[in-house]
Parts: sequence; structure tokens; C-alpha cells
Amino acid sequence: MPAPEIRAVADNLVEALRFFGRARQDAEICDLPGVTLIFCGLNYAAFNAALLTRQVDDDAAELERLVQLSAAHFEARKLRWTLWICDDFLSGRLRRQAPLILDRWGLRLLTQAPGMYAAHLLPPDRALPSVEVRRVDDERTRTAFAEIMSTAFEIPHSVSASIYGSERAWCSGFQGYVGFENGRAVTSAASTMTTDAIGLYSVATLPQHRRRGFAEAIMRQVLERAATQPTVLQSTSSGLSLYEKMGYRTVTDFAVYIAD
Repeated sequence: MPAPEIRAVADNLVEALRFFGRARQDAEICDLPGVTLIFCGLNYAAFNAALLTRQVDDDAAELERLVQLSAAHFEARKLRWTLWICDDFLSGRLRRQAPLILDRWGLRLLTQAPGMYAAHLLPPDRALPSVEVRRVDDERTRTAFAEIMSTAFEIPHSVSASIYGSERAWCSGFQGYVGFENGRAVTSAASTMTTDAIGLYSVATLPQHRRRGFAEAIMRQVLERAATQPTVLQSTSSGLSLYEKMGYRTVTDFAVYIAD
């Protein structure tokens, strides 16, 4: 049984990615035993996700069954997609076997995302910039959020605008925020609440404004608005050192595979 911190990270991630299954009228979410399938309404792999939702342990046949189910769901529509697996949902032996199993289904490892947890944040170790944080709730903030996502994560502008610029996308529990300096949008973050934690996602800063503390500033402001409870996130390699300084620690890893 994964530790409570691992379960909190994994459950929050599934809830956060549901955002993409609600963003468009033709998007959908399919919850099946052991796996959640999310279709964003577009043929864009990063936003079409299959996420394992329970332990498989050492059962290679069960892992293959869940992958087959996911592949059939997306490939019937000729969609590219990604598969997210929490390392602690597999035994050590099956974790080593997984790449070979998944290769049979046309899936290759795209990245490893550390799952991080903080019971509370440490005080900042530097002066943070002043940033006006606005919730994404109108056309201006939706457009700004979409543009930051497109630039920071190299998402095609049309895809980013179609998802993040959609009014219906922001009617769920996934709350977006944009940070402004002198009236210009410079940074972003989003949050998702689950029973055991608040998760932070979409933390990004436009390239010309990086290394000035905007990401940390918006993260802290967003968390100040939330109830006092543990916080979780998935890190990129570039953000890992910042999050560790803020008090986060890696409790698990997520292997992300992409269908070629």
C-alpha cells in the first residue's frame, strides 16, 4: 500500500488532469476500474491521458490489460495519447519490465515527473517580487493564461487557446491564476483541491521574466488563498531545486509514456 503522501499526490494528479476532459464540449472523461481515460477533444497527446489509479504490484498481465484497454480507447479514434504510471503502483520487478511491455503497444518513455509533497512551506530565502495575482475568470485572464502555457511549454498556440481559452474549462475545481507586473501578464499557476491536499500545476513564467522569483511569488499567493493543508505537485527538472527550497520533497515518480 503506497504511503498516504504518495496516494495524495496520485489522486490529486488525476483530479487535475480531468480539467482537459471538461475543457471542450466534445471532451470526455471515462473512469474504469484501475484506469481513468481523459480526452481533451483534440488530437494532442499531452492532453489525452490514461492514468493508472490503483496498484498493479507484480501483476504484469493486469498492467497489460489496462494498457490494452487504454490503447483501444484512443486508437479507435486515431488519437495520440500519453500514459501516466505512478512508480509506486508497480513492484520493482514490474517497473523494470514495464518499458518492454509498453513498447509492444507503441508506447515509449517520454519523461519522468517527480511527485512532490510538502506538509507546509518553508519561509522564502529571498525577497520576492511584487506580483498582482488574478484568478482566471474572464477573457483577458483566459487569454493570458493560454499564451503563457503556449510559450512556456511549447504548446501550439491554437491548441493552447482552444483548451485554456475556453470559458467552460474553468467551471470545474481546477482554478487558474495569472500574475501581472505593471499590468503585464508574466507568470501563471493553477490549483486543484482534493481531500488530502491542494495541488499546484501550470506553474510557468514567460522567458524574459524568469529568474526573478515570479513563480515562487505566485505559488505562495495561491496557497495563501487556500485552506491550510498539505500541498503537492509534479515537478519538471528545471523546477526541482526551487520546490525543494520551498519545502517540497519527492515522494514518488511518475513515468509518462507517449504513443508514437
